[in-house]
Amino acid sequence: MKTRITEMFGIQHPIIQGGMHYVGLAEMAAAVSNAGGLGIITGLTQRTPEKLAAEIARCQAMTDKPFGVNLTFLPAVTPPDYPGLVQTIIDSGVKIVETAGNNPQKWLPALKEADIKVIHKCTSVRHSLKAQKIGCDAVSVDGFECGGHPGEDDVTNFVLLPRAADELDIPFVASGGQADARSLVASLAMGADGMNMGTRFIATREAPVHENVKKALVAASELDTRLVMRPLRNTERVLTNSGVESLLEKEKVLGDELKFEDIIEEVSGVYPKVMTDGEMEAGAWSCGMVAGLIYDVPTVKELIDRIMTEADAIINQRLAGIAA
Repeated sequence: MKTRITEMFGIQHPIIQGGMHYVGLAEMAAAVSNAGGLGIITGLTQRTPEKLAAEIARCQAMTDKPFGVNLTFLPAVTPPDYPGLVQTIIDSGVKIVETAGNNPQKWLPALKEADIKVIHKCTSVRHSLKAQKIGCDAVSVDGFECGGHPGEDDVTNFVLLPRAADELDIPFVASGGQADARSLVASLAMGADGMNMGTRFIATREAPVHENVKKALVAASELDTRLVMRPLRNTERVLTNSGVESLLEKEKVLGDELKFEDIIEEVSGVYPKVMTDGEMEAGAWSCGMVAGLIYDVPTVKELIDRIMTEADAIINQRLAGIAA
């Protein structure tokens, strides 16, 4: 299957594995890239330029296919070494960067000079247009269904994707609610050039997370995610657990008086506890509503091959039959 995204990134299938904290390690990215998609290493999980350089080298030893690095730009009292991380990506020879969070404009000149393609994650059409204006090569359009931060507009992909197609000139992929061939074909029909899967890739054999996490995703339904930090206008969709329900109760009780410090136990340092140690009640970790469409834990190749085979059948059999 050829789309503007496969052509731009030099990949076989229009499927991207988005950056995910404590999931986007070398083995995850390499598995996706080796299966014909685009794997992504999560830069901030590595914390320092030196550790990121080592992780990129690990991935380069596992695949000769294109892969990218995610850099999420976040406000912080003590921010990560963003200049060092950007320079590490450039020096490593990686040619694709997925940016997220704050406006990446400051970092684009250096990335462009190194001939690096940049795809920016956006939760609205206006942010997508801004990304296009500042020179991003593509965008990942995140609907309200997505795990992580869906923004504050609450627009689902059935509206957001066609709106993006109406306004954008650069390629874009659908993110949020992406799980299978139906997701891919529907996204293509609404104007996207591919799809970005996050939560679904966690439930694969190669995903470097505790088995408890994979079991939780298979067991979850589409009703098992919660939106936290809405009062702080930092909304995040997470899988429910006792820590999350405690957080929501604090939000309810404190109301307008809520401060980040009030919920720090439920949101800070949770990822290694969940992803590495399998402590499923530890607190808030990003998970999309797509958990309700996860029924098994295949290899990455099995998952991607299944998606592409079934997508071909949907397009050339079911839809062709309807059109006839």
